[in-house]
Amino acid sequence: MLRPIALAAAALLTLTACVKQTRPPGEAGVCYHVQPQRDGSLKYNKLPSAQPDLEHCAAALEAMRMKFLALGGNQTEIYGAYQGNFLFLQREGIFTAPSLEEHRYLALVRSGDGRLVIPGAMPQE
Repeated sequence: MLRPIALAAAALLTLTACVKQTRPPGEAGVCYHVQPQRDGSLKYNKLPSAQPDLEHCAAALEAMRMKFLALGGNQTEIYGAYQGNFLFLQREGIFTAPSLEEHRYLALVRSGDGRLVIPGAMPQE
């Protein structure tokens, strides 16, 4: 009885290993703005200053996004990368994932006044 289950599990593992995983650079302290290209590739643009952690990288990307919007841009959602993780700046907050194809996890949420905060850090009203 255990043998068919073990074979099915092995087959599932083999199939998931074949799925392409798009991974970002993992350089320590370097924050990137990630720009999708027309051919499907990704262009990684280094932000000018080193960032001590993922939260600071997200804040730097958010400041860049807000500056572009103030200058008349229309891109409300952008990608970033920090130490081997993608960052997804969206209306709801900042999400992170180790690859483009994997599940995204909430890293920072927007407070009522638009600031980025760690989930659960703001008192409930």
